[in-house]
Amino acid sequence: MIMTQRTLFIEPFSGASGDMIIGSLIDLGADADLIRRYAERCADVKFSMRRIERSGISATDICFEERSGNNERHLNEIIAAVRAAGLPAEIENDAAEVFGIIARAESKVHHTDIDHLHFHETGQDDAIADIIGCCTAFYDLFTNKYPKLHLSSVRCLPVNVGGGTVHCMHGELPVPAPAVLEILKESGLPYYSRGDRELLTPTGAAVLAYFTKKYGSGTVSGSGQTPEKVIAVGYGSGKAETKSPNVLRTSVLETAGTPELFAKDEIEILETNVDDVTGEVIGNLIESLMKNGARDAAVIPLTMKKGRPGQMIRVVCKGSDSQRLAEQIIRETGTLGVRVIPTKHRITVEREIAETEISVAGKQFRIPVKIARLSDGSVIHVSAEYENCRTAAAESGIPLRDVIRIAEEEANRIYKKYWIGENQRHWKELTNKN
Repeated sequence: MIMTQRTLFIEPFSGASGDMIIGSLIDLGADADLIRRYAERCADVKFSMRRIERSGISATDICFEERSGNNERHLNEIIAAVRAAGLPAEIENDAAEVFGIIARAESKVHHTDIDHLHFHETGQDDAIADIIGCCTAFYDLFTNKYPKLHLSSVRCLPVNVGGGTVHCMHGELPVPAPAVLEILKESGLPYYSRGDRELLTPTGAAVLAYFTKKYGSGTVSGSGQTPEKVIAVGYGSGKAETKSPNVLRTSVLETAGTPELFAKDEIEILETNVDDVTGEVIGNLIESLMKNGARDAAVIPLTMKKGRPGQMIRVVCKGSDSQRLAEQIIRETGTLGVRVIPTKHRITVEREIAETEISVAGKQFRIPVKIARLSDGSVIHVSAEYENCRTAAAESGIPLRDVIRIAEEEANRIYKKYWIGENQRHWKELTNKN
């Protein structure tokens, strides 16, 4: 069946920065209040937004004003603060990936180990808020508003990096700055230079590099496709006045095609065999690995040499997390080595967390539910979060299995409108208004 696909199309003809990306995505419909709340949880900033004209183009201008002074940090401090902020797991992971891109670039440029690297400009509160804001905006448009926009991919034109020099902590540097150039090299983002000032910041480069890779379509020399129609257009304003419009333009393009129903993911698998580690230590390790970024963790019983019983510890994670998690496994188990198996072929469904409210024994409970979708939007599974159901069962005196059943039945009732038929794999528009 031929279906329409919607692509987020990015045109960085005047470069890109965190605030320009956020502004343009708010212009497309991303929730500004959600961006404010999540950014302010992670950084000591005050969010503001206004309409502004750049060369006659009306654009959204956003600003994160720092409340305190210099706050340079290490990467692990930033990641810890993000993970402690109570954000959706997808935003946490996206932010960690973007910070990791910047950290690896800075580490290579300054020949400093990542664990000892100080983030200067990109470690300030406003820069942290920019990254959290960008990740929240992408999350909101691709996940929260999935029924409305039905975005499936990102495409980006070559980036204008500007020209001349830029002043930073290390003095006057050529444009593109060394860290920006390293991000461009590692990501494969094509660029060109026009202008007399820096137009592409490290944050802007890292965000474009990560999300064009995550959502698959990458960069193109032109639009790369013939759109049937333009659904929406957004403009995010830069801070400087330039001869050409200092804005980032993003569009939602609708094209005909047959979408892939399953998402593709790039992961690494960590494995090690142990035969002298207690169950309590392994149980604590698995819980700790999941809290520290592992996508999945499991223990598999083994019969090892000389008939000794043992276990294989297997962890699924992002490549940027594998070194850190492997070191954790070694420290906590004493194993002499961890196998790292890279793979680029994991097939996944899209997942999101929503909430459903249930009444049990006269008490109201809000239960998070995990919703699994195909890339065409159809729901294939709904499951209630165990810990929340267990708490509700303990407080209400109702058996746990009944609480889980009630929560999942209510979630299915709410999301039933996203089903069309058991074997039909296409999206049902909610209303013509959407």
